Amino acid sequence: MTNSFDYIVVGGGSGGCVVAGRLTEDPGTTVCLLEAGDDGRSAAVTIPMGTVAMLPTRLHNWAFQTTPQDGLEGRRGYQPRGKTLGGSSAINAMIYVRGHASDYDEWAAQGNDGWSFNEVLPYFRLSEHNEHIHNEWHGQGGPLWVSNLRTDNPFHDRFLEAARQVGLPRTDDFNGPQQEGVGIYQVTQKHGERCSAARAYVLPHMGKRSNLHVQTHSMVQRIVFEGARAVGVEVLRDGVLQTLRARREVVLAAGALQTPQLLMLSGVGHIHELGQFGIPPVMHLPGVGKNLQDHPDFIFGYRSRSLDSMGVSPRGGFRMLQAARRFQLERRGPLTSNFAEAGGFLKTRPELAVPNIQLHFVVAMVDDHARKFHLGHGISCHVCLLRPRSRGTVRINSRDAAAAPLIDPAFLQDPLDLEEMVEGFKVTRSLMQAPALSAHITQDAFTQHVKTDDDIRDVLRQRTDTVYHPVGTCRMGTDENAVVDPQLRVRGLHGLRIVDASIMPTLIGGNTNAPTMMIAEKAVDLIRGVSRVQATSASNSTKDPSHVL
Repeated sequence: MTNSFDYIVVGGGSGGCVVAGRLTEDPGTTVCLLEAGDDGRSAAVTIPMGTVAMLPTRLHNWAFQTTPQDGLEGRRGYQPRGKTLGGSSAINAMIYVRGHASDYDEWAAQGNDGWSFNEVLPYFRLSEHNEHIHNEWHGQGGPLWVSNLRTDNPFHDRFLEAARQVGLPRTDDFNGPQQEGVGIYQVTQKHGERCSAARAYVLPHMGKRSNLHVQTHSMVQRIVFEGARAVGVEVLRDGVLQTLRARREVVLAAGALQTPQLLMLSGVGHIHELGQFGIPPVMHLPGVGKNLQDHPDFIFGYRSRSLDSMGVSPRGGFRMLQAARRFQLERRGPLTSNFAEAGGFLKTRPELAVPNIQLHFVVAMVDDHARKFHLGHGISCHVCLLRPRSRGTVRINSRDAAAAPLIDPAFLQDPLDLEEMVEGFKVTRSLMQAPALSAHITQDAFTQHVKTDDDIRDVLRQRTDTVYHPVGTCRMGTDENAVVDPQLRVRGLHGLRIVDASIMPTLIGGNTNAPTMMIAEKAVDLIRGVSRVQATSASNSTKDPSHVL
């Protein structure tokens, strides 16, 4: 294998797969995609229910922990991140959500030209093949399959009826003209199987495109610079350290936790922090690793006798055997579940301009990220704060690239975050106590003794953690603390770009996988210097949708 390529992409997750797959559509462009994990083809990845085997374990998962969180009574939080081709899109709940239009308009208002909602919507459509919705909001023919759930679970109707009973609005498409409301999520699945970023953009072309080189089990140690120009990377594979060279660019796509770590290990970051580890500075960029944002999340859990919910029981085991047969024959039923099958975007106060909380309704009882098992069956409901004010950091703890970074999301550090979570708690509990759901509940597992606002604050501090959406640690902007410019080029350096969730200036109001792939689709045009979206926008849009949602 050659050691020189036009582009080296570090990280085979949602951003990296899109960039590698799209750039190699040009047969004259060579790309090397580096991934620390395996090729993402295992049954645990392909079968949607495999999430439950990966999320709480180290299977295809870095399984990081946070530093002790003052806002969570000193607890360490959990930060699962995908370690396989496809990255976190290979282990996540597959929910296809873009966020609110105002999130992207805010990016543009901060000086990030080209990133308003009206300008990024065509890139969402470019990536998407929506199996069921055909209108100006959605795309057809893209690599990423987006489908309705195939579980046929009656809890969908019960959840929607509960929302009606308590007066919550309904929406049929969280990515359409009205985000606010309760509904059933669409998922990144193709014919009942997970459609990860790898399956969408890379796996179909491996062995067929001679210009696409995918190197798994490869841990990048540092970026190689000649002066202020990135010219390659040092990578460790099977105990052998090798240097790969990039003729045009190195593209970092290692995610919001490991991209800043790799920059700092390579001499790019705050000069004083680098000096603590004896790392020779290449570029003083004080914003590297700062501005970490994540959605703080609380989970209600309830026991149920209904076998429509998942759990551990003799009758449930027999149903799973039937479900396995059905999946084999039809690619339908419980094994196609993403667990978080329904949800909503809601306002805790009517005067708010946009929803400030998101719900994920789960057809199983979840405790500590599924790391604690409970016998029997149950249901759960997450409530997360969409736009937290707290800001955290990612720092290095060693010069060893294999050592986990120090992750401090600073959950509930801002007291207003806690108060909004109290409001979200009340809205969610009201929904779960509606007759359509309470009729199937036998016990409130975690909050039955919570009565007062102080009780709510206490249980929030005791049980809140991530809903897996870290962003912002290599913020895009034009000020001195920004890490990349609006073209995603690392400021002050040449031949180095970042294409992952770390570039988000602010956390979007929703799940972050689809926005990360949108960022990568747009990055491909920025890299090439040629836009693919003008014709797409003209043919697919009959009106300007940017003012709604």
